[in-house]
Parts: sequence; structure tokens; C-alpha cells
Amino acid sequence: MEYQELKTELENAQKTLVELEGFLNIDALQKEIQTIEAKTYENTFWDHHQTAQKTIEELKRLKQSLKQYQHVKTAFEDLEVALELLEMGEEVETLERDLNHFHKLLENLETNLYLSEEYDRFNAIVEVHPGAGGTESQDWASMLYRMVTRYAENEGYKIDINDYQDGLEAGLKSVTFTVSGANAYGMLKAENGVHRLVRISPFDASGRRHTSFASINVIPEIDDTIDIAIDESDLKIDTYRSSGAGGQSVNTTDSAVRITHLPTKLTVTCQNERSQIKNRDRALTILKGKLYQRELEKQKETISSLKANNQSIDFGSQIRSYVMHPYSMVKDHRTEVETGNVQKVLDGDLNPFIQAYLKSRVKEQ
Repeated sequence: MEYQELKTELENAQKTLVELEGFLNIDALQKEIQTIEAKTYENTFWDHHQTAQKTIEELKRLKQSLKQYQHVKTAFEDLEVALELLEMGEEVETLERDLNHFHKLLENLETNLYLSEEYDRFNAIVEVHPGAGGTESQDWASMLYRMVTRYAENEGYKIDINDYQDGLEAGLKSVTFTVSGANAYGMLKAENGVHRLVRISPFDASGRRHTSFASINVIPEIDDTIDIAIDESDLKIDTYRSSGAGGQSVNTTDSAVRITHLPTKLTVTCQNERSQIKNRDRALTILKGKLYQRELEKQKETISSLKANNQSIDFGSQIRSYVMHPYSMVKDHRTEVETGNVQKVLDGDLNPFIQAYLKSRVKEQ
């Protein structure tokens, strides 16, 4: 890399860094860390274990943000030294590697800073539903389920299946699973919406091109810091025998639970636990998340921005298109981000789409 090229790169990077410094407010962040740390040293800190644990988690999150910023700053300063060496006519053998490392650190910092909404830190409950179209859309729903779980695995998240219903011939009728880890909801909310697939159908003997739709719905798994009151009289609770292709993750006893919230008609099923009580508790947690999301939607007056279920799963409603024939392309219609490597995306490479979506959300606020 030439001197002028690196100089331009660093000038652009510095502008981004200045914006992020203002967004992060380093002085205030350091003071907040000191204040919370002081609380942890108090004799009564662990008297209320759950509250203390939440405080520790918040302290870790703040320290991580500060640490990320410091790493980016150090990497930037190393590149400034490299620029000086280039100006003096010296070669820097590790320049390309150092520059790539800097951009990766900067990208990660940007992404985490954009997770500023209260519920971003929660675990995510993900539902995948096929649209109209029978086997073809059920197979597409199965592909999306694999895509999201591959992404989650690559990011180090934990995955627990709550409910899985087989498709009639292939794919799935529906699946609900929980993705656990730092900012799981904040990252996965970008996948919330209708997804469109265009391909030569493997289920069509004539080899014709088909268009299929499926929806991904992502809701936050709220914890005890958010109070959602549910009247027991508003619940209809049914038990039934578990089924589905969940393998060891889904039991085959009469412990599966379906809970219907009568005022809103919201329905949740859970069958992964062997205990009916545990399935009931898990279903209630998911229901609380849905009710919480419903309240957020009312506040924002933009239901479609957070929840896909109220959209029709067909033409014109998709957030992203995956075209496998007559050409290869994945395009996000919200951010215009696109790539020609469809298989890479289906294998879980969602970060370019997620990062672009998070940036667009910040600009809208």
C-alpha cells in the first residue's frame, strides 16, 4: 500500500473514530464504571442476588465497550506510526494485516455501540414460519432455520429448541428456539421479517423456477428486570403429547404445553422439556416476551418495524430476497446491501446485513 492510499484510509477512519468517541462519551463511561465498581464493594451488595448479578453484567458490558474502544485506538495509533514509516520511504511488512485487523476492531465497536435500545441485551426467541406454498415454502423455512442457527453458532451463542413441527413432506411447519448470549436479540432483530427465495425447485419434476416465502419473527426474552403482569384468568393452557423432529431435544411424553393469551390471542407452545411444569414456565417466558414486544410496538406506532407476524408472507412484504436462479444474489431491501454469494449467506454469514441494519436504525432515531 502506498503512502497516500494509507493516509486517505486513516483520515476516513479518524472521522469515524471521532463520531464513535462522541457516541460512547469516554469520560462519562469511565465515571459510570467507577461508580458501579464502588457499589460492588459495599457489604450489602450481594444481599439481593439477582439485582447484584444484573449489576455485574452491566459492569461487564460497560468495561467491554471501553476495552473495545481502547483496542481500536491502539490499532489506529499503530497505523499512524506505519504511515510515518512509509513517508520516510521504509517498508512495513505487516501493514495489510494490521489494517485489516483495525477495520475488524472498528466494525465490532460500531456494531456494539449501535445496540443502544434497552432490550438489545436480552436473549432472543426466534420463530420461523413458512408462507403459502406447501412443501416448497416449508423447505425454505427449514433453510432459514439452518441459516440463523449457523450464524448463532458462529457467534458463540447457545441454542435451545422450544418447539419444532415437521413439514408434511420436507422442511418444517414451524420452529421456535431461544438464542442465548450477549446482545442476542439486538443482533438477530435484523432478521425479523419476510424472506423471499427464488430457485429451481427440487420438488418440481419439470425443473421450473419457484418463488417461496417464509417469515422470521424475533422477540426479546425478557428477564425479571421488566415487569409484565399476566392475569392467570386470561390464559388458556392445554397439554398434549410432544412430537416433531427434535431428536433428543424434544421428548415424547404428555408434557407439551400450549398457552393462549385470550385478550390478545397470542399462542405459545413448548415441548423441549421433559417436565410439564418446565414447559409451562418456558412458554410463559416466551409469552411475556411477546407481550412486551407488543407494548413496544404500541409506543413506536410502527408494528412492522419490530414484528413480522402481522405482515402477509408473500410478494411485496419481504425484507430480503435470495435469488439462486437465473443469477445468484442476496439483497436486503431495507439497506440495499447485497452479495452474489448466496450459499455463504445461507451458511450463516449475516454480519454484513446485520451491521448495515443496525446503522440504519441509529440514523432513523
